[in-house]
Amino acid sequence: MKPTEGRRRIVIEEVQPQVDAGRYPAKRTLGDLVTVTAAIFGDGHDHVAARLLYRHASESTWKLASFTALPNDFWTAHFVVDKLGPWRFTIEAWVDHFDTWMHDLEKRLNAQPDPAEPTQQVTPQDIPLALRIGAGHLDAAAGRAVGDDVRALKAAAMDLRMLADANHPHYAAIELEDIALLAAKYPDLSFSTKYPAEIPLWVDRERARFSSWYEIFPRSCSLTPEKHGTFRDLAASVPEIAAMGFDVLYMPPIHPIGTAFRKGKNNSVTAMPGDVGSPWAIGAKEGGHTAILAELGTFDDFAALVKTAHTNGMEIALDIAFQCSPDHPWVKEHPEWFNHRPDGTIQYAENPPKKYQDIYPLNFESKNWQGLWDALYDVFKFWVERGVHIFRVDNPHTKALPFWEWCIAEIQRTTPEVIFLAEAFTRPHVMYSLAKGGFTQGYTYFTWRNTKADLQSYFEELSTPPVVEFFRPNVWPNTPDILHEQLQESDPIARRAVFLQRVILATTLSASYGIYGPAYELCEWRPAKPAPGKSGSEEYLDSEKYQLRHWNVRSPISIAPEITLLNSIRRENPALQRNESLRFHACPNPNLLCYSKSTPDFANTILVAVNLDSHSEQAGTIDLNMAALGLPWQGDFEVEDLLTGARFHWRDQRNYIALRPEVPAHILRIVR
Repeated sequence: MKPTEGRRRIVIEEVQPQVDAGRYPAKRTLGDLVTVTAAIFGDGHDHVAARLLYRHASESTWKLASFTALPNDFWTAHFVVDKLGPWRFTIEAWVDHFDTWMHDLEKRLNAQPDPAEPTQQVTPQDIPLALRIGAGHLDAAAGRAVGDDVRALKAAAMDLRMLADANHPHYAAIELEDIALLAAKYPDLSFSTKYPAEIPLWVDRERARFSSWYEIFPRSCSLTPEKHGTFRDLAASVPEIAAMGFDVLYMPPIHPIGTAFRKGKNNSVTAMPGDVGSPWAIGAKEGGHTAILAELGTFDDFAALVKTAHTNGMEIALDIAFQCSPDHPWVKEHPEWFNHRPDGTIQYAENPPKKYQDIYPLNFESKNWQGLWDALYDVFKFWVERGVHIFRVDNPHTKALPFWEWCIAEIQRTTPEVIFLAEAFTRPHVMYSLAKGGFTQGYTYFTWRNTKADLQSYFEELSTPPVVEFFRPNVWPNTPDILHEQLQESDPIARRAVFLQRVILATTLSASYGIYGPAYELCEWRPAKPAPGKSGSEEYLDSEKYQLRHWNVRSPISIAPEITLLNSIRRENPALQRNESLRFHACPNPNLLCYSKSTPDFANTILVAVNLDSHSEQAGTIDLNMAALGLPWQGDFEVEDLLTGARFHWRDQRNYIALRPEVPAHILRIVR
């Protein structure tokens, strides 16, 4: 123990935000006000003071912010993050002898005689002595001060001594507020306690927190049925997709597709002439993960697509799937990167009973693992240099977790604006580990959370600590792989209702969401293998993963206008652009889910009620948590339904609603 260590009397604990005791960074976005809390306390009755030290990792000098006290020994301080990338913060605390002295002096000056304890009263002689003690504290502060503050502190010390020497009869007139602020600038840190670690924080751009994704296969974008679409065809559709309110245009893999074991339509193991195969069977003689499928166009066409997206306020997101077709150049160049069976053949991907003969997984236990890591890193770097700053990563949970932590850190070291979405439908610890290790956003179990209880418990988990500190959910009601049984609705009226219900939930429960676009707009519902009791396949019939599709987005059955309205509501209401304010409100009807989101100042509050029954009207009384809405517990208030434009006058916390499947929700803005 150092000689001064035994005199460090302050304890600092329960520091937030931090993830796994500082092993991983908590996440924030540019411009956020970061709130730091900690339990800070010491022995006895001496007053405690503390300061927050924070800096961007590129800076060498700490910035300072003062802590203010909360009840029960908790303290809070704040700072704004104004630069992307890694930040650090820590805490220093100490016994504030001058503030303790001021508090005691005030008690002495205001002490009144107590007849029951005549010997315990402050005598007039105590005041001069106390003033001399205070003067000593100011002298010490002057020794730590600089410039004009030195003279001011010494003058204040002299004034206290003059009062003490004069035995002034009007001690209560002493004014020390200004000098206390000056003394606080120069604390005695001789025996201060420093938190033993610098806590990491990672700051992303706003799109990491708030985004709307539209997934589309460019090969299906031709206006001519059965003709292979191109990047140019997709570019022509970008303005219309952007007008719907989407800001991320996500394409499945755009690379050459292998011919060996190519899958046919509807996942047939035998491809017929003209079958285009799965885009996830990456690699052919033309190249691998840094090549483009010739039918889609050239690198110039790709660059033009990226530019068109930016012009329309969108970004291109690429699918990165680290797996290879048998024709991928890596299979011959680096056979050690793959698993080999006893008969000498390479092990294809399996998820029994499913078999993916057209895909070879990579072996992360390869003796040449470092070469594999470098090659995969180079894939990201290649596309970043071509203007792609968003990646949807396919099945990252089947690759080594340490690789992701290293690779993402290396990419973001020079380009911190890059966003990574983890497509990992797996065990919670694995999903959360990917987020902690660097993934900006993650897919969720939303697709399979269909009851009121499941939705509420799951989103409460996602929107509260510790998960909210590191995991940003991106919720999808459908994907090319997942047509949930709830969407396999044969009745056209109920089908439209359930598609509306799920996209309303997605757009309002989560700040980031996405849809497999044309299929969702047109309420595509046909499963590959329907079965009684809705226990069939989650694969689409005539899946676009294995064949070209022609989507008539002008069809009258399209729900694109409703999706456009929802995206507009999200853009215009900041409360829906974050997750941490999500609060659920009670309603006895198990088919009515009610929740709200608010900005910190309650300038914008959105209250949502959704009918989870796509076949019947549901009604009930909502018991509102008025504090979560920033409203008094009693009184009238007005709400505006952003879906219909209707306005309602409500009273107190209990209000009745009824929702039919045709318009399965209220999205209510509290009118201030």
